[in-house]
Amino acid sequence: MTPGVGRDASSPVPRSADVARLAGVSRKTVSRVLNDEPYVSDEARRRVLAAAEELGYRLNHAARALASGRTRSLGVVALGTAGYGTASLLVHIEQAVRDAGYALRVINTPDGDPEGIAGALEALLEQGVDGVIVSEPVVKGEVPLRVDVPVLFLGAPPSFTATRTLTVSVGAHELARAATEHLLELGHTTVHHLAGPRRWYATKDRIEGWRAALAARGAHEPPLLNGDWSAASGYAAGRALAPDGSVTAVFAAGDEMAIGLIHALREAGRRVPEDISVVGFDGNPVFAYVSPPLTTVRQPFEAAAREGVMLLVHAVEQPDAELPHTDEPPVELVVRGSTAPPPPHRDRPALRST
Repeated sequence: MTPGVGRDASSPVPRSADVARLAGVSRKTVSRVLNDEPYVSDEARRRVLAAAEELGYRLNHAARALASGRTRSLGVVALGTAGYGTASLLVHIEQAVRDAGYALRVINTPDGDPEGIAGALEALLEQGVDGVIVSEPVVKGEVPLRVDVPVLFLGAPPSFTATRTLTVSVGAHELARAATEHLLELGHTTVHHLAGPRRWYATKDRIEGWRAALAARGAHEPPLLNGDWSAASGYAAGRALAPDGSVTAVFAAGDEMAIGLIHALREAGRRVPEDISVVGFDGNPVFAYVSPPLTTVRQPFEAAAREGVMLLVHAVEQPDAELPHTDEPPVELVVRGSTAPPPPHRDRPALRST
């Protein structure tokens, strides 16, 4: 049968989703059939092949990759958000990939669920990428997919099977520990923590770093508060903490949450840093110009991107070679005006009612 039968010449180029729809199967089944993988029934295989022929579907990018050996392109699965951390990491990934002489293909996954990640990976593999970078920080479970190219995970543990998996840490645990230790070294007896959303890997890493610092000093661990990375969630946390006169130090898992927190505290009559010290996390340079300037820990986005891309390119070009050594990411504490020693108990102000 001539390719294209059953599809108008002016129609868009068919994708695996179109084949899956016509054949009445999942995209994963289409991928397995077209990659000649096992665990597919004869009937499903027949329907997929018939649908692919009818639609004129071909793995064009993969075919070119087979002909040339490599496409010199890398794919990125990223969270679809304009947040400072996610956007900064993506910028540095793009620069590192370009410097390595590769092209970059990016697919965002706004939902952060296994099905969305699997769909993004399949789309990248259809384009014949030589390797994949996963900077998606939200995963609810295991991704039911096997990837036949090397995969680099930035800061998160592997969630699916790949030909070769690499992991580069952004050092969130050590950064969180440094932020907490800074406050303890100033003389605060304990540090409250405003954490991120529970289902983020980054939230877990920062909580563990905070807990490790408290445990090392024998400090009491206060109850956790959770936000959603936004200044609004920080503001809500600040309103919850402000009436408690025993609170003298807070480590917020994101700079924007820290700014919202400070705003709520000051509205309630709690001075920052005279009454309560606040440390953020990320290193957004904008917050050097708020009042008070925010003390924060700076994430090593550039170092993590460059080392990660270097490892991935090495795995693509020398699949049987041992990976080169990489250094631990730097820990950079940026001390500004939002932290100070705790006030004497007798000087703590009367609190405004809210």
